[in-house]
Amino acid sequence: MKRLLYLAMVALVALLILVPTAAAQEMTKEVQQEVKVEGTAPLPPSGGPPIGLGAVALPAAALLLGAGVLGYAVLRRR
Repeated sequence: MKRLLYLAMVALVALLILVPTAAAQEMTKEVQQEVKVEGTAPLPPSGGPPIGLGAVALPAAALLLGAGVLGYAVLRRR
């Protein structure tokens, strides 16, 4: 029973990580289509820092690793 609960929690954490990314990609596609239809000029660059793979992958990997270590510690104490 506890293992099923742990599996459900891991699935919930994975959904919390993956769903916003997929939703943001879909919103980007819709915005690009609207800009093409309106025929407006592209926006100038904002000057913000570029978001690379490291800005997303490192925190996600740390979160997953920490959750795995915590889950292992909880299961081992049984």
